[in-house]
Amino acid sequence: MNFFSALEPILETSTPTAKAALFEQFYAAYTQNYFSFEKTQPKEFDIPSYAKICKVVSPRDVPKRTNLTTKEGKIYLLHAIAHIEYSAIDLALDICYRFQDMPKEFYDDWLEVANDEIRHFFMLHNLLEELGAKYSDIVVHNSLFEASQRTAHSLLERLAVVPRYLEANGLDATPMILEKIKRLPKEEFFNKIIDALEIILEEEIEHVAKGDRWFEYVCAKNNLPSSSYIDVINKYYPNGFAKLKKLNVEARLEAGFSCEELKHMTKKEVCNN
Repeated sequence: MNFFSALEPILETSTPTAKAALFEQFYAAYTQNYFSFEKTQPKEFDIPSYAKICKVVSPRDVPKRTNLTTKEGKIYLLHAIAHIEYSAIDLALDICYRFQDMPKEFYDDWLEVANDEIRHFFMLHNLLEELGAKYSDIVVHNSLFEASQRTAHSLLERLAVVPRYLEANGLDATPMILEKIKRLPKEEFFNKIIDALEIILEEEIEHVAKGDRWFEYVCAKNNLPSSSYIDVINKYYPNGFAKLKKLNVEARLEAGFSCEELKHMTKKEVCNN
């Protein structure tokens, strides 16, 4: 069976349990070297898979998770992060599906990422269920899907934008969320959220590192400098670096960012190679 063709129905499946079940079957077959890798013509997806079960709105219309001491505030927070993780499943699968002339290690890496993102999603979804909620109860935005659409033509740009920019920004945001939660009155449910977020943060460092390694691979293959990353981000997100608040320098260095890149982002020296 063809590897790329087999990914298509998983990408198009909308419900979390069905997507996870299909991926589990696919991944088991992949680890047994069941697939061939003849090129196919990938589809251009008009809507994200979750649009069949979630109401998609502008990012500014997604509820803010301000008061985490309320049940509603906890649901908003968990749903927002769960949506990022669910989107990340499709992003990891799409990079395998769409970019078909890569070494097998490339597909190994991104299927590992997809497997992690499924686990992350269900960690958060289980917490939502404890609160009497589920994924799709809250409106969502499609910013990550739009990023995948805009970079569908270029692996270099996909790697720069998704793992090395959008996912790397999560390395900065998650510690700030954790700090906020840890300042709140002690509550057992907060401990569950903290445990989940700390696992996600640690594993997302390796996801960004995978993006870094393959970005360097594509740069080397095309005789492009690593500084191409800055050019790509400025193309898609003008002033995007200026909007970054507090960089998680340690995590970004572990994930492969250079001190020169971090200096460009912050306009100051934050480390020395």
